[in-house]
Amino acid sequence: MFSSKLHDEHCAKLAIVYVRQSTRHQVLEHRESTARQYALADRAVALGWPRASVLVIDDDQGQSGSSAEGRVGFQRLLAEVSLDRVGIILGLEMSRLARSCKDWHALLELCAIYRTLLADADGLYDPSDYNDRLLLGLKGTMSEAELHILKSRLHRGMWNKAERGELLNHAPIGYVRTAAGDFVMDPDEQVQSVVRLIFDQFRRRGSVNGLLKWLVTSHVKLPVRPHFGPNRGDLQWRRANRVTLLNLLHHPIYAGAYRWGHRQVDPRKKLVGRPTTGRTFKSHEECRVLIRDRFPAYISWEEFEENQQKLAENRVRGKMLSAPQHGPSVLAGLLVCGRCGHRMLVGYANTSGTSHAKTLRYSCLRAAIDYGEAKCQSLSGAALETFVVQRLLQVVGPASLELSFSAADDLEQERMRFGQQWRQRLERAAYEVELARRQYEAVDPGHRLVARELERRWDESLRAHQQLQADYARFQRECPTSLSDTEREQILALAEDLPALWQADSTTPEDRQTIARMLLDQVVVSIEGDTDRVDVELCWAGGFTSRHTLYRPVQTYQQLSNYEQLIERIDASRAEGKSLASTADVLNAEGFHPPKRASQFTAVMLSRVLRERGVRSGPLPRSVSEGQHLQPHEWWLADLAAELQMPVATMHRWQRVGWVTSRKVAVAQGRWAIFADADELDRLRLLRAARRGWADEPYPQDLITPKPKTG
Repeated sequence: MFSSKLHDEHCAKLAIVYVRQSTRHQVLEHRESTARQYALADRAVALGWPRASVLVIDDDQGQSGSSAEGRVGFQRLLAEVSLDRVGIILGLEMSRLARSCKDWHALLELCAIYRTLLADADGLYDPSDYNDRLLLGLKGTMSEAELHILKSRLHRGMWNKAERGELLNHAPIGYVRTAAGDFVMDPDEQVQSVVRLIFDQFRRRGSVNGLLKWLVTSHVKLPVRPHFGPNRGDLQWRRANRVTLLNLLHHPIYAGAYRWGHRQVDPRKKLVGRPTTGRTFKSHEECRVLIRDRFPAYISWEEFEENQQKLAENRVRGKMLSAPQHGPSVLAGLLVCGRCGHRMLVGYANTSGTSHAKTLRYSCLRAAIDYGEAKCQSLSGAALETFVVQRLLQVVGPASLELSFSAADDLEQERMRFGQQWRQRLERAAYEVELARRQYEAVDPGHRLVARELERRWDESLRAHQQLQADYARFQRECPTSLSDTEREQILALAEDLPALWQADSTTPEDRQTIARMLLDQVVVSIEGDTDRVDVELCWAGGFTSRHTLYRPVQTYQQLSNYEQLIERIDASRAEGKSLASTADVLNAEGFHPPKRASQFTAVMLSRVLRERGVRSGPLPRSVSEGQHLQPHEWWLADLAAELQMPVATMHRWQRVGWVTSRKVAVAQGRWAIFADADELDRLRLLRAARRGWADEPYPQDLITPKPKTG
């Protein structure tokens, strides 16, 4: 039967014996199957191959045949066949080579091209022969189906046990596994106290980052019972880390629930992101099995869901209300654009010598970031935050006394819980000292090799206990359990003066943000066009909404919403013959404000307003016929600035650097007269239209060189 398929050209190449067991357990326990596979080398010799030409590939021991990925031996086998070095491949059964039709048919295709034979316990096959190829294809399909059946049996039994809530793995922090296989709370009181403290502080801090910092600064460590190693099951205290805290906060067992199927394999993740496992993490709502009230709980189910919502909000900045952020902004995360509905971003100008509150700015940039459109709206944050904070303090004011007593009680309770942690640490340290002492006394004094080591351990535990006692004494001095009368009086005094408490150095930006988020759901802001008028909608916690109008600082007078009324009032006052100073007093008394809104009107401001409108406010003449002060084509500096629609200060700078032709008129109190005919006006307009920052770059000399005065 073999003679028609086996030729001398096959025996001139290698005979490869492929050995594989699916799991490490099979490698260790199923020794007979492994021996049968290695014995195939003798069969190759019996078929006519020299012993030196028989190659055994056993690199894939303990590897599943469901995929060629990670199977170095199978990949080596394919490489040898592709190099036309293999005459025959022997396996105990074809499923040893591959249980995936994709990998199996890839091997068959290569064997058919390079005339490589395949052999198992049932016979010898030539992949280039149609009948053998058909039979080998059926065997590959059966191998893949067999793998599916085996996996299905295992998984169905596992899921059936999980649906009863009995399929348990390693116990998380705060729980231990009993002899019966169930989870119960850790019997150590300090372990339970630390777990409850973690959830309590997360509720206070509102973020994993804040919780982690508090645990580190408070020297609180996490109780861990290792699942592997020589110290398996022994209680160890390790420093807090972000990953452990996230796993703890996401786990529903702390609310008494059982879950299974939260880490499922997504084949798509093997291509991108997680090429090794393809595992994905699912929330408790998407788990295949979720059984509530299955275990003893540290927190309620309602608190657990609130924690999940807070963690989700902290991950999605800009779309949802995240945890309080660093920076002095009070409304960060609360402010919503009234035009497009997106959350407004907070920014701080990098200006030295100014406070953050003055450089704070809110902008709606979502459309600009996503679609390259123009900025939606933007406004200074100082005026808006001052306005909102005043409303917040008005709301909190009536309840300030009650809040002060509540804060005092809460502070005392927190100190008591923290003091309990210290006492539990001291108790554990004292136990370790006593244990070390008993171990030292139990050893034979003459056995110095052991006695010296136990003495050293006893000495280390004594020093650690003494250091812990000193730290606890310092903690009691700095943070006594109960508040003193002086501290209570200070709390009451601050409660009576809420603005002072709000601005106090001890009140952090995170504290202000937390207070604002407790009272407000969101703040909707809409600027009327480009004016100074801002519509503010405060959405309070509980559903009430109040609407207000705020007037923000702007750049120009034309942006004032009452600009027309302002000009009419100025013209009416001047028509009555009043001076600019008297007109400024009238405007201030009637509630008019300049664009910056940080000051009141003065005579100088009104003179600038009139100059921009082309109206003279002083007694000096404008032409030769009116006083012979100006020569032909000359302008007073302020008049030329108004003509070019630019600040007077900028024109003064041009005069200082020599970009205009000017002279000082002594008879006119030393005022500057600037020459500017029609051509010179065109040059100055081009100079005025130049982009900002051009002075730091080379610029055409003809544009900054003034035209010589003629005539």
